[in-house]
Amino acid sequence: MVVTRGGFLCSFLSLLFCVGIGTVGANTLFSQGDAYSKYVLNLKTLERKGGGGHGGNEFTMFASSFSEKFTTSNYGTKADDKIEKLPGQPGSVDFDQYGGYVTVDDVTGRALFYYFAEAVGGDSSSKPLLLWLNGGPGCSSLGLGAMEELGPFRVMSDGITLYRNPYAWNAEANVLFLESPAGVGFSYSNTTSDYKYSGDQRTAADAYVFLLNWMEKFPEYKGRDFYIAGESYAGHYVPQLAYTILLHKNQTSAINLKGITIGNAVINDETDTKGMYDFFWTHALISDMTKDAIFKYCNFSPSAVKQPKECNQAAEEADLVFEELDIYNIYAPLCLSSNLTSPPKKASVDDFDPCTDYYVNAYLNNPEVQKALHANTTKLNYTWSKCSQVIPNWSDSPSTILPIIQQILASGVRVWVYSGDIDGIVPVTSTRSSLNLLKFPVKTPWRSWKINSEVGGYTMVYNGNLTFATVRGAGHLVPSYQPARGLVYINSFLQGQDLPA
Repeated sequence: MVVTRGGFLCSFLSLLFCVGIGTVGANTLFSQGDAYSKYVLNLKTLERKGGGGHGGNEFTMFASSFSEKFTTSNYGTKADDKIEKLPGQPGSVDFDQYGGYVTVDDVTGRALFYYFAEAVGGDSSSKPLLLWLNGGPGCSSLGLGAMEELGPFRVMSDGITLYRNPYAWNAEANVLFLESPAGVGFSYSNTTSDYKYSGDQRTAADAYVFLLNWMEKFPEYKGRDFYIAGESYAGHYVPQLAYTILLHKNQTSAINLKGITIGNAVINDETDTKGMYDFFWTHALISDMTKDAIFKYCNFSPSAVKQPKECNQAAEEADLVFEELDIYNIYAPLCLSSNLTSPPKKASVDDFDPCTDYYVNAYLNNPEVQKALHANTTKLNYTWSKCSQVIPNWSDSPSTILPIIQQILASGVRVWVYSGDIDGIVPVTSTRSSLNLLKFPVKTPWRSWKINSEVGGYTMVYNGNLTFATVRGAGHLVPSYQPARGLVYINSFLQGQDLPA
C-alpha cells in the first residue's frame, strides 16, 4: 500500500509508524521523520475534507482574517521562568536560560512551552532573536532542536549528564525554542478535543500569539532584529508564521522580522516526492527498473486520486530503503541498543551518536529536570515524547508553500534555504526542483563554500533575497550531523553575508 495526498507514496515502514504516535517496537522512538511519514499518510483524508489545498489560498485567507490577541492568564514573569541550573549541567555557564509557559488561548487553556538560551558571554543585548521550530508535524523543538542539534547542551549516554555544545547557535543569537502546537512535548490544552483540530492554520496563529505574549515577559526583545529558522515540516511552519507576522505588521509592531531560513524543508509535495525517488536512484539505493517504473507509471500531482498497480508495486520496492537504512542520513550508523550506560560513554558533538534520542527521552522525563525547566506544571497524563502522542491527525496542509515564500520575498524579508546533502526523506534533489519552480534569475552562480579551507557545501544566490545552500555530509538534522558547518551557515545568514568562499 502506498499513499500520498492523491493516494500515493508512503513507505511500508511508515505504515507501521502510523498505527499510533509514541514508541514503535522495542527499540524505536517515534522520530521527526516518522511524524512526517504519518502526515503523508494523512494527506488523502485532508483532500477529502477540502483542507489540504493546492496553492495555500486557504492559509492566506485565514491569516488575513486572523485577529491578534493578548492572553491574560500567562504563567508568571521572566524572573519566574529563569533556570538557575539544569540537572547534570557542567559547571557554571556564561549565558542566562529560561523555561516556562505562555498561554495562547484563555478559553481552551492552550499553553505552549518554551526554552530560551540567551547569547553567550553576556552579549544578549547586541544579538538578534532567533526562533527555532522543528517539524514533524508534531515534534519537539526542545528535544530535537535544543538537545540534539543547536542548543547549548547535549545529553550523555547515561540520560542524566549534560555536556556543552561548542557549536551552539546561541554563540550568534538569543535562541528561542518553541514546542508547538499544543500537544507537542510539554505544550498542552486544557480542552482535550483541541488536539484533533491541530493543523497548519492553528499552529501559525498560536505561534504568533505566543510571540506577542512572550515579548510581554521579555520586553527588551520588542523591536529586536528577529529571525525564524526550522527544518523538515517547519518548511510549512516557518513561512506561514512569517507571513502571518507580515500581514499584521504596523508601526507599533513588536516583531521586527528580518529573515527566515528552512532546512531539508517540506515546501512542495509534488517535487518533494519526485526528488526523493530521484535521490534514491542517484545514490544507488534502488534499481534502474524500479526508478523507471515509478517515473513512468506514477502521477505525482497533488490532485491525483488513484495510482495504477504498476506504480504501487514499484514504490513498494523502493520503500525497502526505509527498512534497511537511516533514511534521514543514508550513511549514518543505526542505533542497535536503546540501553543507557553508566558511567556514560565519552561524548563529543563532533562524533554523531545514533542513540541520542534515547538519552534525551530519559533526561526530559526526569521529574527533577522538568522542575528545573518549569515544565509539566499541570502534571500531564502522558510522558514527554519527542513527537506527539496526543495529536490524532493533521487537519489542514496546503500542498505547496511556494506562493507564501514568494510573498515573503516580495516584502523584502530574506529567505535562505539549505539542504543536508545526504538526507533521503526531503533530499537536496527535492529542494532544488522546488526552488526552480520559482524561476528567479540567478544572481551569484553555483559555487563551493568553505570552512577551514575545506568544502562545507555549495551555494547559489538568486535575485530577490533568496539563497540556497547545501551542507556537505549532513542529513535531515543538519546541526546534529555537521555542527561546525551548521554554525558557519547560521552566522552568514544572520549577518546577511554570503557564505565564505
